[in-house]
Amino acid sequence: MNPAFSVIFLTTLIGAAQGLFLALFSAQLAGLATPAFLASGGAVALALAVVGLVASFFHLGRPERAWRTATMWRTSWLSREVIALPLFMGPLFLWTLAHALGLGYTLALGGFTALASVALFVCTAMIYACIKFLQEWASPYTLVNYTLLGLASGCTLATALAGLMAPELVGFFGAAALWFTALGLVSRWLSLLRNARLVPRSTLQSAIGIRHPKITQRAQGFMGGSFNTREFFHGKTPGALRSVKWAFLLGAFVLPLALVALGIVSASAGPLVLAFVVQYLGLLAERWFFFAQANHPQNLYYQTVS
Repeated sequence: MNPAFSVIFLTTLIGAAQGLFLALFSAQLAGLATPAFLASGGAVALALAVVGLVASFFHLGRPERAWRTATMWRTSWLSREVIALPLFMGPLFLWTLAHALGLGYTLALGGFTALASVALFVCTAMIYACIKFLQEWASPYTLVNYTLLGLASGCTLATALAGLMAPELVGFFGAAALWFTALGLVSRWLSLLRNARLVPRSTLQSAIGIRHPKITQRAQGFMGGSFNTREFFHGKTPGALRSVKWAFLLGAFVLPLALVALGIVSASAGPLVLAFVVQYLGLLAERWFFFAQANHPQNLYYQTVS
């Protein structure tokens, strides 16, 4: 598949926002964080979600018709995501405002936002996991990875914010960041092993509907490109894909684990902030690889130009 950067930014930014809120709400439930810190963290989470939402519009051919995406909620996970996103952002805004102004009902608002966050993780991941003919996506690992990586980046960001504004919370958030980043590394590695062993279900015969035992494609059929060749081919070499894979494993998991541990031990905010920056860049590479690795069956027909 040809990764769309608007979708990459959408999923990574909103995932970090969800993870950050869940980390903040956990601190509230534990009675560890002040309202001022929760309000500041909530504002950051809301800003990430807004930027992610804005990024998603660059993937739409007719942005003025975006509201129509919610009309197929009975059958479409994309429609459900479109509904779940404002259900997450609206209560998040009210939760943040309530802490900033010292109002009540923050636990009720936080509980509803947490449920909406979980629902949003499910809807976003299932957009891809439900596509059975894309074997790389049609796996429980897709849901697990989307959730764990969002929690990992959110907790790492919470740790960085704590290092800057509430050092007493670094241990609490840092332990969660280390835990979810390690779990994310294990889960993502297992998904890579699974995908490496996949055997394509489609053949050239099934792709074009011809049962002859020997088919050789000599030409694409036209001189220029098409929607099919632009949308479903990333145009990168196998060597480039391997480089991106090792880059995101290092950037999204290994380096953040080391930097968060260093920040906790040294009681310094610098490594914690750097951990989030490095991890987010690594997650951009991870999400690009996630889309690029998916091999659409139509590529069998257009393999000559790939």
